[in-house]
Amino acid sequence: MNRHDQNLVTEPYVPSSSERVRDQVALYEATGGREGGTLEGRPVVILTMTGATSGKIRKTPVMRIEHDGTYLAVASDGGAPRHPAWYYNLIAHPDVRLQDGDQVHSLRAREAFGQEKAEAWKLAESRWPHFPDYRAKAGREIPILLLEPVRTTP
Repeated sequence: MNRHDQNLVTEPYVPSSSERVRDQVALYEATGGREGGTLEGRPVVILTMTGATSGKIRKTPVMRIEHDGTYLAVASDGGAPRHPAWYYNLIAHPDVRLQDGDQVHSLRAREAFGQEKAEAWKLAESRWPHFPDYRAKAGREIPILLLEPVRTTP
């Protein structure tokens, strides 16, 4: 277990300042994803990460976009003109935990670029129909992070 992954176990969790996010995370975790696990009828997962500046544990729901064990995290912030805070957390501390229903995965984030990002957009837009609108109104290039299983060497 690396130092940042260890922080995900030992550092205190600081709930979001957004009541909606706090409540959704709490409900999702309390029920193993049976409740609080959708947005407009589409599945979400809970992303647990280390804060870029504070070093404290942060949690946020993101759309469930998974393919062959790799998840996507689209930093759209609903089409806002700035990246969401969690994007900076993942760039600073790429080791994350992701809860998908009652399954918890250790993953490592990396930003997608070029053709890999173009393919990621196809998948993301097939799962959440609002992404094209978010891209049009954001006025910025929206990052996509690939959350990949952590490979351990024997």
